[in-house]
Amino acid sequence: MNDTSVTSNVVYDEVKTKKLPLKELVKRIGPGIILTGVVIGPGAITTATMLGSAYGYSLIWILIPIAFMGISFLMATYRISLLTGMKSIHAIRYFYGSFAAKTVGIATFLSCVFFTIGNISGTGAGMNLIFGINWKIGALLMLCVLIYCYFSKGVYSKVEKGAMICILGLICAFYATLVSTGGPDIYNMTQGLTHWHFPTGSLIIALGFISTNASITTGLYGTYLSGEKKWEKEDLFNGAMFTDSIAHVIGVVLVSGAIVLVGAIVMHPTQTVIETPAQMADMLVPFMGSAAIYVMGIALLAAAFSSLLGNTHRAIVLLNAGFNKPTGLEEKSVRWGSFVVLAIGAIISFSYGGSPIQLIYLANIATAVATPVAGLFICLLLCRKDINKGYKQPRLLQMCMIISYSFSVVLTIFVTVEIIKKIM
Repeated sequence: MNDTSVTSNVVYDEVKTKKLPLKELVKRIGPGIILTGVVIGPGAITTATMLGSAYGYSLIWILIPIAFMGISFLMATYRISLLTGMKSIHAIRYFYGSFAAKTVGIATFLSCVFFTIGNISGTGAGMNLIFGINWKIGALLMLCVLIYCYFSKGVYSKVEKGAMICILGLICAFYATLVSTGGPDIYNMTQGLTHWHFPTGSLIIALGFISTNASITTGLYGTYLSGEKKWEKEDLFNGAMFTDSIAHVIGVVLVSGAIVLVGAIVMHPTQTVIETPAQMADMLVPFMGSAAIYVMGIALLAAAFSSLLGNTHRAIVLLNAGFNKPTGLEEKSVRWGSFVVLAIGAIISFSYGGSPIQLIYLANIATAVATPVAGLFICLLLCRKDINKGYKQPRLLQMCMIISYSFSVVLTIFVTVEIIKKIM
């Protein structure tokens, strides 16, 4: 699919298009799984831990809008890309001009840079738990390994597979801890799922948690990954696009949800305030005992490391798209740009005087900068009659996208006001 040309005028019958069997749908899944790996980094683990520890079951309901928003963002960006034949930011440039594309490119770039800062801090936190060394030294060592992987053929793919095994191990550890603690309190969990409110002081952490797990940046980047699956317009209607979106959301909710529940069960009763990597490791003590610190350390390190390369690439791809530059992952500008992002992220991380856990938390709040800007143009594109020409207007998807965008913007505004009040 060409980044700058409109797709063919072939129109598929939405009603008559045959749904693919489950086996074929599974084969068509692609970007959603990759995006889950990018999302489930140290930021997701940290904010989920803090959410459960500080507020117990009372904010478990946030997983519902996260699922709703995650599907809406992905399906909206996928639809725009498939109908126009252009990736998301290129479509914004085509319909709304260079200034709009550059603005979105810069906003999403900044969001990804904040993610990178959190990931660098996450590698340091992991090294601190495993070896007991200063987290900044540990992060620096892992950055050297990552840079080697950047410029060595075939090395990163092997490391990434190992990292994914470690992350899967963490998921198993959290679910095993859930079982060993007797599982969640069904009554309190039901209350948390059905009573939607923000406890006093919870807005900021809620925004950080949502921004990590349901980001418009994820959908935008997904359109630049989807070319590898060679999706066509037909995939809008045969179930492939929807299945990929569902696969992504299920992965995110299952992981983040389990961490929130363990935090609510193990940490909330003692009103523990998560400020250090060791406190995060304490969540796994009921099942892992003295090994918990090493398991959490390996998991944080693996999640941060596997997320670092994908996210730094994402930052440059989206920035280049905004300025109409090459977006291929093998492009020199993307490779070297990713290296620069790492350097900037490292300087900011190492200049921070507090705990790496607090830095991860602050960085994830800052990632919310992308949605108010990029989400607006995705809403506009999705509602254009010329883009949907020949097809029924996707009223349900349009409504879901507008609701998701509005929820994100309103929450961001309230958090911004609260932060300003605290500063003043």
